[in-house]
Amino acid sequence: MDPLFPSALHVNPRSDTPSDYALREVAQKLEATFLAEMLKSAGLGQSRSSMGGGAGEEQFQSFLVRQQAEQIAKSGGIGLSETLFNALKEAQNEK
Repeated sequence: MDPLFPSALHVNPRSDTPSDYALREVAQKLEATFLAEMLKSAGLGQSRSSMGGGAGEEQFQSFLVRQQAEQIAKSGGIGLSETLFNALKEAQNEK
C-alpha cells in the first residue's frame, strides 16, 4: 500500500471474499456520492461570475465534482466507507 495514498478499500486478498470485495466497492461508491453532495454544498462546482467558462463549464462541472469525490473516497476518504462496509457486512451476516 502506498503510504501517501492509502486505499479506502483496504483489500486483503487473503481474508476478503468476493462478496466482501463487492460490499467494499458499494460502500466506497456510497461514500463518493456523499462526498460529491458535500462538495456541491461547499460551493465546489459553482460557476465563477468573472471570466467563467460559460455554458460548457456549467454542463461539465458536475462531472468534475463527481470525479473529485471518487478520488477522495479512493484515497481514504473520511472513513465513511469502512463504517458502511461494516454495517453492510453485519446486515448480510444476519440474513
